[in-house]
Amino acid sequence: QVRLVESGGGLVQPGGSLRLSCAASGNIFGCNTMGWYRQAPGKERELVAAITSGGRKNYSDSVKGRFTISRDNAKNKVYLQKNSLKPEDTAVYYCILKMNIGSHWGQGTQVTVSS
Repeated sequence: QVRLVESGGGLVQPGGSLRLSCAASGNIFGCNTMGWYRQAPGKERELVAAITSGGRKNYSDSVKGRFTISRDNAKNKVYLQKNSLKPEDTAVYYCILKMNIGSHWGQGTQVTVSS
């Protein structure tokens, strides 16, 4: 059983910053990818950023240069530092853990960017 718990969402003004955290627990294999997806109202869920257990990172074009993903392998945690936030970043952000045997999702955390 694997469980993912996100935290750090909330309301922020345009141009502001926010840091999301996700803690994974349970039967986790060392070689895996952790990341963040988001889903805005009326839109499909999309990849925001991902990082492998070896540290290789991948970002969507819409967040490159503004968001930074990092992880703590010892604690099975992944973080998403979000700077220069825009109203179009408003969405529910989901943490994901991908292993060879399958993927697991968190419950999601709402991020709203508005003045």
